[in-house]
Amino acid sequence: MAGGSLLVLLDDIAAVLDDVALMTKVAAKKTAAVLGDDLAVNAEKVTGVRADRELPVVWAVAKGSLRNKCILVPAALIVSFFAPWLIGPALILGGLFLCYEGFEKIAHTFFHDGTKQVASYQKRVEDLADSSVDLVQYEQKKITGAIRTDFILSAEIIVLTLGVVAEMDFLGQILVVSLIALMMTVFVYGSVAGIVKLDDAGLYLMEIKGPGVWRKIVRRVGWRLVQFAPKLMKLLAVVGTVAMFMVGGGILVHGFHELQEIVQSLTSDIGQIEIVGPFLAFLTPTLCSILVGLVAGGVVLAVVTVWHRLRGTES
Repeated sequence: MAGGSLLVLLDDIAAVLDDVALMTKVAAKKTAAVLGDDLAVNAEKVTGVRADRELPVVWAVAKGSLRNKCILVPAALIVSFFAPWLIGPALILGGLFLCYEGFEKIAHTFFHDGTKQVASYQKRVEDLADSSVDLVQYEQKKITGAIRTDFILSAEIIVLTLGVVAEMDFLGQILVVSLIALMMTVFVYGSVAGIVKLDDAGLYLMEIKGPGVWRKIVRRVGWRLVQFAPKLMKLLAVVGTVAMFMVGGGILVHGFHELQEIVQSLTSDIGQIEIVGPFLAFLTPTLCSILVGLVAGGVVLAVVTVWHRLRGTES
């Protein structure tokens, strides 16, 4: 009898773990776009310090990120338990914020004065070379800014995860949200550490001396890594921005029944086109999500800009 009860218990545990693994996989896919932006933003945030201090700064930000999760995860689970009806509106607000953030990046790229960015970069280089500048304070400022940004992006990911696991029991929600939070921290800051040291690895390989074909190949690989590092940062920024429109717009499409019906009807009509119809129908929901994200981001940015101007502050 006891043996049978134990087998039933083990079977229940296995079923719960299987559900948790499945929903964690689904949540990871849903949050991948925000993770890409999180990775790009944090890699950018921790650059600009001395090469020998890059990894300690990444580690300090990673610890701050874990503290953020210790605040956000319980808070999100409490809301899910006592007021699950708030998850839908929170998702829509999160989607609007993603769209706004993506559109703000585009606006900043095309409409802001590039000379200010160049001047800021030159000042940063001069500060690093100036022995009179307090580098500890400079590093702490970078760390604080990165942790603050991580808090916002982490909140987005946890809200998205809660939307995925809304139908699970509370224990399942705890396990999935906690796993996603931990995996996110390990992945993002492990990747950031690799990215910020990529150029250093290239320089190390380039400095290898000696004759021979193999050493020549190694130096060539190092040179390629040095060239590739800044391009990777730019690629991550672009992919992250597009993904923000895709995810944010997708949340809005699914959050508003009328929008969802329009997209479904459009997809169905396009699917009737001969030969290319099925392929275009496959792309249509994603393209519609991106379009909705762009429009929503533009509207929110316009509202925020007007609000700042009315208050007499910079947007």
